[in-house]
Amino acid sequence: MKPNNKNNLISILITNYNKEKFLKKNLTKICNEKFKNHEILLYDDCSDDDSINIIKKYKKIRLIRNLKKKKNSGPLNQLSGIIKLFKMSKGNIICLLDADDHFFKDKLTKINHFFIKNKNMNCIFNMPKANHKNFKFKNKGKKKTIWPTIFPTSCISIRKSFFKNFIKHSEKNKFDRLEIDARITIFSNFYFNEYNVVHEKLTKYNYDPSGITADIKKFSAIWWKRRYQAYLYLRILLKKKRKIFTPSLDFYVTFFINIFNRK
Repeated sequence: MKPNNKNNLISILITNYNKEKFLKKNLTKICNEKFKNHEILLYDDCSDDDSINIIKKYKKIRLIRNLKKKKNSGPLNQLSGIIKLFKMSKGNIICLLDADDHFFKDKLTKINHFFIKNKNMNCIFNMPKANHKNFKFKNKGKKKTIWPTIFPTSCISIRKSFFKNFIKHSEKNKFDRLEIDARITIFSNFYFNEYNVVHEKLTKYNYDPSGITADIKKFSAIWWKRRYQAYLYLRILLKKKRKIFTPSLDFYVTFFINIFNRK
């Protein structure tokens, strides 16, 4: 069955900060998408490289510029930018895209088809193709693990209604180390009771050493802080659902290591 492209308008929401070396390839690919029923909105967060000049060459892209950062937190600034773009978007399907990544040519067609076939699903994660020398990605699912796999932001596609609900519960001014990809995954899995994975590589993930997560090494103080903030976010969501948060051994380990790191 061929997808009916008229059923979904897809809004592609891009956030950018000093990604000039990736932008031309990213924007050229997205503007040449064969799935034509889409719009592209890009939020630039105070770039001081050549990003703006590059973006302005693409007339299809609606550019929203932030001229002054409000928070000293990359994750919170990114979340704020995506929410601003969402409020301006018109699509009933939202595809998130970091400026240093890009979609493969059939992604929008396949995402559209997936949502048409699965009317009860609201959030899906697709696999990324990545440079494994710098980024090791394992889809561990959610069995026998504390957290399900956290997919990169550019691998997330969601219905408009889902995202409206997420914004209400995103805690957008809290948790300075918790990125939007982790928030959406936790929200979808633990609050919305959905965890839908497309086992196909539809997104190219490009490792950027200047990215907001590139400096976080496993078991570093920042890594433990982010993990603890994920637990705090989960606890807030469960409270809203009137569910009991049951602390695990990992939670207590994370909690005490964070206390130690503050000293």
